[in-house]
Amino acid sequence: MRKEDCYQLGHISRLHGYKGEVVAFFDTDQPQNYYELESVFVDIRGELVPFFIEESATNSKGHFILRFEDVTPEEAERMIGYELYLPLTFLPALDGKKFYFHEVVGFTMIDAEVGEFGTCQEVMDSSAQPLFKVLDGDKEILIPAVDDFIDRIDRDKKKIHLNCPPGLIELYRSGE
Repeated sequence: MRKEDCYQLGHISRLHGYKGEVVAFFDTDQPQNYYELESVFVDIRGELVPFFIEESATNSKGHFILRFEDVTPEEAERMIGYELYLPLTFLPALDGKKFYFHEVVGFTMIDAEVGEFGTCQEVMDSSAQPLFKVLDGDKEILIPAVDDFIDRIDRDKKKIHLNCPPGLIELYRSGE
């Protein structure tokens, strides 16, 4: 399995007990989607290695306690800090204005006033709010990826319709 075909579910944060169980943090708003998880991919030195889950439970903080098949306590201890991945196909489909960041890369961006103005290169999530990074010719345009600016997402046609504040796109186009 290639990392490009997966999403990071979370990571192993520490050991649980002494029998080889680990505590895993899953970065999700819907942990119930993962209660019946049978396996995960573990990033070991850049390679995704499948591990089958023998037992799974949650603790009082909502973290998962996992026991992997055929993993000794010593091996479990070495896995602390390792990232956990699942195939993109495991993600539930979203509709309306909700989207996964990877999902909209390559979508055409259309503003209500300006019209079509570029292609989404990525959704950056390192600031206070996520940003669409849009390539418009040789210009890079950053648009907040917030509900207030998103009119609708047309997944079939791979287009995002926006209502950007007046002058935002022109500001980037003018180079000022």
